[in-house]
Amino acid sequence: MLHFRFSTVLKELSEATLKRPLPGYSQRSWLPTRHCCLGAASLDARARCAPLRRLHAAAHRPAPFAAPRRSYCAKTEGAVALDEQLKKDGASAEAASDKLSVALPSQEWSLKLTRRRNAGILPSLEDLLFYTVAEGQETIPAHKFLTALKATGLRTGDPRLKECMDTLKETLKNTSDGVTLDRHLFKKCVQSNIVLLTQAFRKKFVIPDFQSFTSHIDELYENAKKLTGGQVADYIPQLAKFSPDLWAVSLCTVDGQRHTVGDTKIPFCLQSCVKPLKYAVAVHDHGTEYVHSFIGKEPSGLRFNKLFLNEEDKPHNPMVNAGAIVCTSLIKQGASTAERFDYVMNFLKIMAGKEYVGFSNATFQSERESGDRNFAIGYYLKEKKCFPEGTDMTSVLDFYFQLCSIEVTCESASVMAATLANGGICPITGERVLSPEAVRNTLSLMHSCGMYDFSGQFAFHDLVEFFNFHNYDNLRHFTKKHDPRREGGDQRVKSVINLLFAAYTGDVSALRR
Repeated sequence: MLHFRFSTVLKELSEATLKRPLPGYSQRSWLPTRHCCLGAASLDARARCAPLRRLHAAAHRPAPFAAPRRSYCAKTEGAVALDEQLKKDGASAEAASDKLSVALPSQEWSLKLTRRRNAGILPSLEDLLFYTVAEGQETIPAHKFLTALKATGLRTGDPRLKECMDTLKETLKNTSDGVTLDRHLFKKCVQSNIVLLTQAFRKKFVIPDFQSFTSHIDELYENAKKLTGGQVADYIPQLAKFSPDLWAVSLCTVDGQRHTVGDTKIPFCLQSCVKPLKYAVAVHDHGTEYVHSFIGKEPSGLRFNKLFLNEEDKPHNPMVNAGAIVCTSLIKQGASTAERFDYVMNFLKIMAGKEYVGFSNATFQSERESGDRNFAIGYYLKEKKCFPEGTDMTSVLDFYFQLCSIEVTCESASVMAATLANGGICPITGERVLSPEAVRNTLSLMHSCGMYDFSGQFAFHDLVEFFNFHNYDNLRHFTKKHDPRREGGDQRVKSVINLLFAAYTGDVSALRR
């Protein structure tokens, strides 16, 4: 298998361009076929080109799986034609290395490669995964595979693994004991999602040693569970009914690794946590300039529900009540309150990867009945002409109370947070939800304004002491904390390699992502 270690060399190769198209390829489709390989310009050029010598040496290192070595590099018809053209032009070996290109293999070579693979000379990725999980055995109990999968951080209910899990269920129905898979049946089950599974078992996710990481999380959870100070929110009567004994932690990484502990499936209302989300929706729909023509972007230094505007008679930022109310008025202007609410609900459900997002009518009614301060802020904003022209302030406040009453669980909320951390792409579905502009602005304001008048204190002390997850823990020579993440690399090159693997193995779901 190709190693991800030599990403620098692959970057050099990906940046090399041909100064003329390959002969005979001008009319061909560049859709990926089942087998893709890297085509070298010429053997002589490869021998003289330093980056290619390093690539050649790296390709002969021992593979990460205990299986026979296979080659992914072959000389294609396009590469041969390029050799001949270079000779005609009298180009030097150095020029040849600059003209390296990734070419689609010929039909004849694809057929040969398929025959060699079918003959067992080239073990497939599915074979390598089987050997890894089976640990020398000829069969694998299904529960052993699922346990090993969970250890990587992936869930069996992960939408990206739907094809694999569906096939596994159907396959087990037809086995003699309903439990055990031989190599052939195992390959049948995993082949539709082999790229994601290979990444997981080769520890290529953002948290490679996920079990060690979650053991620290569990320890933090148990330590915090002993704390009994404080009280539940009572500024809305319905919220005061919640039990103070409920305690849960749920996490989701940018690669979709999941861990939960405690009361993670009990719904609760987002309340002010919906403010950054609806701001992200507003910027996604209208852009930064339009949204901030109505709202500022500086911390207020005041309590969240103060009747106070900045020097331009605008709310200080979208994270205090005044700014959040104005932000609410910008979403789906002209539509009915019901249509606007459904729009935001659908948005949040996609952010949560279709996991639980609900609504508490009791909280909505309680908040509307006790929302005198927010009504006062609304009328103050109306007096200062802070809303878009033609806005019905009372309808906006109803919409505002509705959004505060949207319910999530710890688990679905963790996916929403991971979508923001992943640049607006939901990690468990691969679906683009928010624009990069909306995510950048939202994260910036969450850091500077999101904790109201305690934003500076929160940013300075942070909540992270053991792991280096603070925004500035990545500064050079700042190595006092533990880093559970993989080392950085050229993500674009890794994405290209994943695409090649997906094309080679026929993993359609990975190609879609």
